[in-house]
Amino acid sequence: MSKVIKKLSILFAIVLSGTISVQAQKSPQDMNRFIDALMKKMTVDEKIGQLNLPVTGDITTGQAKSSDIAGKIKRGEVGGLFNLKGVEKIRDVQKLAVENSRLGIPLLFGMDVIHGYETIFPIPLGLSCTWDMKAIEESARIAAVEASADGISWTFSPMVDISRDPRWGRVSEGSGEDPFLGSLIARAMVNGYQGKEPSSQLKRNDEIMACVKHFALYGAGEGGRDYNTVDMSRQRMYNEYFPPFEAAIEAGVGSVMASFNEVDGVPATANKWLMTDVLRGQWGFGGFVVTDYTGISEMIDHGIGDLQTVSARAINAGVDMDMVSDGFVSTLKKSIQEGKVSMMTLNTACRRILEAKYKLGLFDDPYKYCDPKRPARDIFTRSHRDAARRIASESFVLLKNDNQTLPLKATGTIAVIGPLADTRTNMPGTWSVAAVLDRSPSLIEGLREMVGRMDEMPLNQPNEPWYIPLMENGADINLLYAKGSNLISDAAYEERATMFGRSLNRDNRTDAELLKEAIATANKADVIVAALGESSEMSGESSSRTNLDLPDVQQTLLKALVATGKPVVLVLFTGRPLVLNWEQANVPAILNVWFGGSEAAYAIGDVLFGRVNPSGKLTMSFPQNVGQIPLYYAHKNTGRPLHDGKWFEKFRSNYLDVTNEPLYPFGFGLSYTTFAYSDISLSQTSMNMQGVLTASVNVTNTGAFPGGEVVQLYIRDLVGSTTRPVKELKGFERIYLQPGQTRTVTFKIAPEMLKFYNYDLQYVVEPGDFSIMIGPNSRDVQTVSIRLIDS
Repeated sequence: MSKVIKKLSILFAIVLSGTISVQAQKSPQDMNRFIDALMKKMTVDEKIGQLNLPVTGDITTGQAKSSDIAGKIKRGEVGGLFNLKGVEKIRDVQKLAVENSRLGIPLLFGMDVIHGYETIFPIPLGLSCTWDMKAIEESARIAAVEASADGISWTFSPMVDISRDPRWGRVSEGSGEDPFLGSLIARAMVNGYQGKEPSSQLKRNDEIMACVKHFALYGAGEGGRDYNTVDMSRQRMYNEYFPPFEAAIEAGVGSVMASFNEVDGVPATANKWLMTDVLRGQWGFGGFVVTDYTGISEMIDHGIGDLQTVSARAINAGVDMDMVSDGFVSTLKKSIQEGKVSMMTLNTACRRILEAKYKLGLFDDPYKYCDPKRPARDIFTRSHRDAARRIASESFVLLKNDNQTLPLKATGTIAVIGPLADTRTNMPGTWSVAAVLDRSPSLIEGLREMVGRMDEMPLNQPNEPWYIPLMENGADINLLYAKGSNLISDAAYEERATMFGRSLNRDNRTDAELLKEAIATANKADVIVAALGESSEMSGESSSRTNLDLPDVQQTLLKALVATGKPVVLVLFTGRPLVLNWEQANVPAILNVWFGGSEAAYAIGDVLFGRVNPSGKLTMSFPQNVGQIPLYYAHKNTGRPLHDGKWFEKFRSNYLDVTNEPLYPFGFGLSYTTFAYSDISLSQTSMNMQGVLTASVNVTNTGAFPGGEVVQLYIRDLVGSTTRPVKELKGFERIYLQPGQTRTVTFKIAPEMLKFYNYDLQYVVEPGDFSIMIGPNSRDVQTVSIRLIDS
């Protein structure tokens, strides 16, 4: 990847009598002079205070001056706050810092704005399944507009951890298993939050600073258990887990968050090789590093020292800000006095925080993000919700559709059954901390509203090719509802899975009574929509699972619904890949809707009723069972691989009970139409180190409906100085075709695309033979060969 050229356009500022003012926009040297002057006035305690990031949610408007945190702010012991919601509250606290502390240094206000602020978009794993960088950037742009309107200047997003283990609940927050796709998404998210020129000062008051996380390797925890140990080769780090972080750095991300796990036996928060040698030395990162929540104090349990020791190790490693642990504010002064931390190290960390505030424009206008008129104008607007609905429908993945069960017909009776059919609070998905949970309609509520006003809904949206006229106006649909089952038979488990206000209001009737009602309802219908899967908090942080099947009572319900003989559509809510062997074999249609956000109910209706043709593609492989995990398409061969077309061969790398293959491969997703691919056409079969060749394929819509397809390019390096994956995603293009339409999709292939980190961690391209593969997913590809010549 080429390094971005950092460009700084900043405001000239001076310090007069301890009061900060800004005069004019000038050069980067002016920022340095301003911060030099400010730091000369700062005491050691005030410098350490800039490195302190406490959490607060208990300050109400008008009460900031009497809160516990207020005293710390007045004394200059706080650099920022996070998860304080509301522009009036934030203005109140900012006023305290600017007008009541000795130097008047403004605060940063951060929040976990992960997939939207109050307008919630699909969970990040769902967003990634759009393969649509414009849509992903748009979601971050809207999130920045809304968060900034409410006083937030900093978001702890994007999360770019690569993970190949769906037992880990936080796969819901990431972009799946592939570093190439993950890198593009990282860049799009940073651009959405920070603007198109994020390395310069964020001049607009609707752009906020992003924080890429979690650096690094967090998604590879042993056993899929959150916060767990990670151990891998550095070659794997560079080739598979580092690329999305480097992409975010190149995009100009303002901050980086350290991960909880260890790297090479040293917790990331104290790992100097990671935070200084790689992040700053190799990648040239100029922003600041913040810990994760209590990341410093947690290193005591890792076993590398007491609070003073681990705090010193963190700042010496290159960490600049302490989230919640109070390790820096309580121990750093002593460590400096004892010579364990140098003043130069403290000054460097303090300067990075001050530079971030300067670039955000907070020294120019501390109340830049505190306009009380903006929330009503910019938050949860109609246009934002329309975008959320469109993008949600683009994220859904059609996993199965036998006998054209979908789209649903415009007449007849539909039974909507399942514990996830009538829950508003679970629709936004995990990590939607700013959402007004009860404001999102449940699935049944959204469908009833849509059916009730079907005549009012336009069939086509101009310039929106994903909207298609499959359904006639004047629909005559009768909707029925039954809960059918609780989420899980175990009440205690259900309580753990519905925290943070996401309760499903457990039904006290017996499982048999709930099932009886569901079957009676189903028998009155022409088709059944089964709303099943995970609750929103069954995935996310600290939500690891060892069993990835549908919960027990839901399986019983689904089997009973299928046994009625009525067509069944499984609308699957999930934050991770699940094990769906029985469902794939027995349920006619399966639509994976992830957790689609504020407008999820309407977006699901758009797809079910055929107003939108689904085009989502999986970004994580779905296993046949948990025994296959970790499972990912870009694996390497063993010395004893299975021969093509074989399930089992003795003394080969395979299982006795299942094939090596996933149930649904990376890149997989069906449509209401069908697509045919021609053979691959190469412009030439070889190139030199300065050359470029093209690989083209004709794609034809062979079905009856307009639809979107993601054409995917994979490459395999057949012989390398170190072993190489069986295939790697290297390109893709989203296309939209009318029935019968053909489009030629062409990929340029250059030596730069063939580079990798070798044994010595040199980024190289090696001459030799390569396989070029193009298809609709990672499994169903056509293959041709090319040769790279060393000349």
